[in-house]
Amino acid sequence: MSIVKINVLAVPAEQREILEKRFASRAGSVENSDGFEWFELLRPVEGTDDYLVYTRWRDEAAFQAWMEGPMKAAHQGGADRPKPASSSSSLWSFEVVQQTAPKGA
Repeated sequence: MSIVKINVLAVPAEQREILEKRFASRAGSVENSDGFEWFELLRPVEGTDDYLVYTRWRDEAAFQAWMEGPMKAAHQGGADRPKPASSSSSLWSFEVVQQTAPKGA
């Protein structure tokens, strides 16, 4: 079964629009990666400032290949690189042990 990686980003209210625009401008940057299955950017509704960046991968090796290749290249930059929109982040890892989809899907 697949693995799930959730990047938890603490984003102050005044940085939310910046974060969302940055993700929107990166559309397509992960979709062609070998082993990539799904992406969602989840905006907090109440009780937290944490955004969740949900990705699902075929296996850990596919995720690590993306981390060491396209993701690493996208996050390297010089002095002109913009300040991060989040004040902190952490990465959660999960194995999918059960899943279901709507009937007929």
